[in-house]
Amino acid sequence: MAVRSNPFKPILKKIPAPLKNKYFIVLAFFCALMIFFDKHDVLTQWRLQQTLNQLEKDKVYYQNKIKEAKEDKRDIELNTEKFARERYYMKKDDEDVFIIIEE
Repeated sequence: MAVRSNPFKPILKKIPAPLKNKYFIVLAFFCALMIFFDKHDVLTQWRLQQTLNQLEKDKVYYQNKIKEAKEDKRDIELNTEKFARERYYMKKDDEDVFIIIEE
């Protein structure tokens, strides 16, 4: 009865010892699964963080716009005649309006 030798034995001897360890293999597989293939992988988390940062910038921008709109509203309520003259070029009957466009 002849004993057959394993044809992969020379290849298996070239593999470093930690890569033969079953715990290392399971840990590496788990890390790869969590980093690349999980529902909450690293790339998804990075994209979500970028979206959150953009939304926070937009929030600050719109808060400033709201503040400006409230100031304009207050100004309009106090000076309706000035607003009408500047925005809609309204005038009294005995007045002339000159519009100067600066380039």
